[in-house]
Amino acid sequence: MFGTVVVGVGIAGLARIRDLMNPMPSSPSEHLKLIGFVSRRSFGNINDAKQISLEDALKNKDIHAAFISTENKSHEETIRMFLEAGKHVLVEYPMALSAKAAHELWEMAEQKGKVLHVEHIELLTEEYKQLKKEVVGKDLVKGTLHFTGSVLDENKSGFPAFSGIARLTWLIDLFGDLTVTSATREKQKDKNYSRMTVHFQTANKKPLTWIEERGPGMRREKKINFCFTSGCLENFPEAPRSSVGLFMQDQNLFAKKLLGQVSKEELAAEKWRILRCLDLAEVIQQHCEEPEKIYS
Repeated sequence: MFGTVVVGVGIAGLARIRDLMNPMPSSPSEHLKLIGFVSRRSFGNINDAKQISLEDALKNKDIHAAFISTENKSHEETIRMFLEAGKHVLVEYPMALSAKAAHELWEMAEQKGKVLHVEHIELLTEEYKQLKKEVVGKDLVKGTLHFTGSVLDENKSGFPAFSGIARLTWLIDLFGDLTVTSATREKQKDKNYSRMTVHFQTANKKPLTWIEERGPGMRREKKINFCFTSGCLENFPEAPRSSVGLFMQDQNLFAKKLLGQVSKEELAAEKWRILRCLDLAEVIQQHCEEPEKIYS
């Protein structure tokens, strides 16, 4: 059994507590036992889960793994603390708000022989699984992924290329390695509006565009337009509802890693994808923050 602690009790943290307390029968999650949770706010207990201090969570020998569900800006520091304390770590994406920090943390986990698992539930949705089936084996001509959503506090969530890394993960997983050719950001502070537009090239020099747009009252929505030599895909394929929740699927994957049930090849591919996406997110941020070129 692996004793666990949940750090951060927002929407994701509460889902983690629920799933740890109610593991799927005969699944790897049955090897996880919730010892308690950590929060800056005072809750006492949530259901039968006990609130403990961060210091106790780091010192407790019965806690082998931490589930980190805090604000994005504190992921890096919290991962570092738990790895230094000799714990395995599951963290919600993005694992850090800089590529350098992400590489350092991954190296640290490997040196200590600990599992560092980054949640990417966007790859576990039925919608995405059906989309991937549609895309596999087709020759891309050009494509666009356009995301809209409500306003985020960037001081907590980070630059849009990091907070929106789920979209970048989709593109890398669907089309392989990408190169950033340009990236710009439009901001209207008075309207609390932001639009980031990124242009990529695939390894075959095909153009892909990612638009991340946020403003007050904007519906959370993804639109696709992927054109292949065989035709265009403009709507998501019909997808069945999954009987297993996304956080539970992710928890099972983490437990499989703790039990040594994931192949080295799968682990290496996942590590490459996560770090590559964070490298690209940083390149995008640098492009967007470059001072405007002035031509005389």
